[in-house]
Amino acid sequence: MPSRYAQWMYNWETRLTSVDNNRVVRPLDWGVDWTRHWPGRNGGPSGQSPRELLEYFIRFNDHIIENSDDFYSYRPPTDFRLERREVQVFSTRAIPDPKLEAKVRNTHAEFLRFTSPVQTPYAENDLANARWFPVPGHRAVVLLPHWNADALAYNSLCRTLNWMGISVLRLSLPHHDIRRPAEIHRADYAVSANIGRTMDAMRQGVIDVRCCLDWLESKGYNRLGIVGTSLGSCYAFIATAHDPRISVAAFNHASTYVADVVWHGQSTRHVREGLEPAIQLDDLRRVWRAVSPMVYFDKFSRWPRKSLIIYAKYDLTFLPELSKRVVDEFARHKLDHRVVVLPCGHYTMGETPFKYMDGWQLANFLRTAFD
Repeated sequence: MPSRYAQWMYNWETRLTSVDNNRVVRPLDWGVDWTRHWPGRNGGPSGQSPRELLEYFIRFNDHIIENSDDFYSYRPPTDFRLERREVQVFSTRAIPDPKLEAKVRNTHAEFLRFTSPVQTPYAENDLANARWFPVPGHRAVVLLPHWNADALAYNSLCRTLNWMGISVLRLSLPHHDIRRPAEIHRADYAVSANIGRTMDAMRQGVIDVRCCLDWLESKGYNRLGIVGTSLGSCYAFIATAHDPRISVAAFNHASTYVADVVWHGQSTRHVREGLEPAIQLDDLRRVWRAVSPMVYFDKFSRWPRKSLIIYAKYDLTFLPELSKRVVDEFARHKLDHRVVVLPCGHYTMGETPFKYMDGWQLANFLRTAFD
């Protein structure tokens, strides 16, 4: 039976995950069209039955994992540019907070823009966007927010890192904030019941990170790191496993397989509701293996680096037992890592006082990790 504190935390977490009522349940869509331009595609499914589509994605995942350096490779953009524009919120909340809109009105910032090497049917999504927080020096990190983050999330952390002499590119995830297709109100296309589209968004996110590293290198930054939270942590791990330039990595929430998070997490109940009538967890895990951190530990281990793993003891989205399995893999591979467990949940990590505890752990790690 949970302790009184644990039950209080679970209740708080559940309230936070239940605030918005604009989550849309969509049925399973295999999304084969999204695979047509992936590296290594050798024909399509043998037919259109559920079994044939499942087997197609299982085979393709096996191929991707074996050849993941190709899957996450890219042609570097040639149109990097800094754009100064007014700051916007891009809220995904059912009822946006007018105070946030008022807070940023008539304020301006610089944003790195470039054409993503991964093209989708949505022009706004294919123009990558990263807010630029520069300071003098040679240290820089790419910061990846959580799923459905608005455009202001983590800006305070970026400024804190600036005080420590670390420049930050805060990358908008695919289908998020200014990149969000006009037809959706939330960042539903980043993680959904569409199998191929979810994988494509993951691939695009990883490749966009690597493009950001290209730009940072071109500006003279040679000590590069990455910070990812929740979904951003998944992108960050896979990018780190495939790019030797990342010498410092902070994973804010960590889990094993995308399918396990979607199936068991509170914040993805609507995605599971769409999937469950048509596919079971074991099969879902197999068709999303190639975009899951757990399969890339051997590749992550190819280069020396320092890592921080933060997870929450009362997390109802990235379940703690899954986070512990990730930590076990770091230990099994004898990787240089540090683990912090916070006494909160997934959503409550963004609430007082836990957001300050989390920010302190991230900043304290990054302050010395490049040494």
